[in-house]
Amino acid sequence: MSLMDTPKANRLHIALYGRRNAGKSSLINALTGQEIALVSDVAGTTADPVEKAMELHPVGPVLFIDTAGYDDEGPLGALRVAATEGTLDRADIALLVLAGQPEAADLRWARRLRQRGIPFLTVRSKADLGPAAPLPPEWEGEALSVSAATGEGIESLRRAICRIIPEEFDQPSLTGGLCAAGDTVLLVMPQDIQAPKGRLILPQVQTLRDLLDKGCIPVCCTAGGLDAALNALTAPPKLIITDSQCFPLVAEKKPAESLLTSFSVLMAAYKGEIGDFVRGAAAIDRLTEGSRVLIAEACTHAPLTEDIGREKIPALLRKRTGPGLRVDVTAGRDFPRDLTGYDLIIHCGGCMFNRRYILSRQAEAAAQGVPMTNYGIAIAKLTGILPQVAW
Repeated sequence: MSLMDTPKANRLHIALYGRRNAGKSSLINALTGQEIALVSDVAGTTADPVEKAMELHPVGPVLFIDTAGYDDEGPLGALRVAATEGTLDRADIALLVLAGQPEAADLRWARRLRQRGIPFLTVRSKADLGPAAPLPPEWEGEALSVSAATGEGIESLRRAICRIIPEEFDQPSLTGGLCAAGDTVLLVMPQDIQAPKGRLILPQVQTLRDLLDKGCIPVCCTAGGLDAALNALTAPPKLIITDSQCFPLVAEKKPAESLLTSFSVLMAAYKGEIGDFVRGAAAIDRLTEGSRVLIAEACTHAPLTEDIGREKIPALLRKRTGPGLRVDVTAGRDFPRDLTGYDLIIHCGGCMFNRRYILSRQAEAAAQGVPMTNYGIAIAKLTGILPQVAW
């Protein structure tokens, strides 16, 4: 990945919903001007949700989520509908596609989108087949008529998408107000088994790009080169950003004038509600050997030696509570709907997820009364340096 690439997690997630053969896949192709979604007259061609990263003028980088029809039937159809429902957690905006008059399923989904607070546009497809009948009174809002075949209404739809993008999607800088143009920022980036040879991990790449965009002066070193890096600077850095696993070492050696944070903590503030994550860390003090903790990873990598989520954090927790502490691990989009059996959830930085998805997980945990925190914040709490950490 180059510094100029936009990761999927940082793209506007646009989910398309509708009945089978409503024209969702054709609409994606028309919006992008490319044949990126499989189109067929056979109902149910789109099975699992299909994601495609694109540049959509004038919106910018987006991720289209093409979903199966929510009117699918039978045992397999039920699984497809469940997969479609799962995309609601990460949809920034939605296009509700109608081919003909709305049916009961369309009305239900319109209500679901409103209940979830997902901005959406009603799109009446296949305008080339003739004018659509007026929407029924129970359908709230207006609709845009488009034709994937002729291109009618497509440009108007692009402009309408721009108008409904949530304000919070345009996130502030990853490093927020911790540094400004001209500030020297020291990044402590261990290159261990978690970082593939010849590459940086995604949070490091994104942080570097953010600092360069702000006009900061980033200086990089490994944990072993921390002393040399500090000695090479003519003045203490304004900010030190470290891998969370090096928190104790960096906290001990950092100049008193320098702020301290970690890549994971920055991600916690950028992707979710940092205050809730910090408050959730207080639950660590209440854990006992009989408690149960969920570790939630966004990545689906194969477990490696000394894995931070599967080995290092559980070891720190058990050092405090005793060896009997139960720790479960989920990866990717696997996340239990019933969280009530857990005393604490510890989530990774979430660099692979968009902000709405992290917020949906925080909201789900809060609704069930289960505290949630973040890798970096949990490590800072467990090592006693959380009061020193900035975000």
